[in-house]
Amino acid sequence: MTEGGLSATEAGRRLSLPLSTIAYWVKMNKNGKLGDVGKQQKPQTDIEIELARVKRELAEVKMERDILKKAAAYFAKESLPGTR
Repeated sequence: MTEGGLSATEAGRRLSLPLSTIAYWVKMNKNGKLGDVGKQQKPQTDIEIELARVKRELAEVKMERDILKKAAAYFAKESLPGTR
């Protein structure tokens, strides 16, 4: 959000996270305590770790796909005669 210029709602949608989680992370980041988030949780199993990794990868791939869709639409529009 801070680097990509996304709204909290859009970031939550793309990462499949509730808005309250995103807002909490932003608040902790502003207070310099983002590194403390999640330290009190129980250790994850190997399956939970793999699931989290796959979810992150899926969210990233979806963002890349959306960017490519927009670029393809833009260049398709530019290549039409009479649109320049």
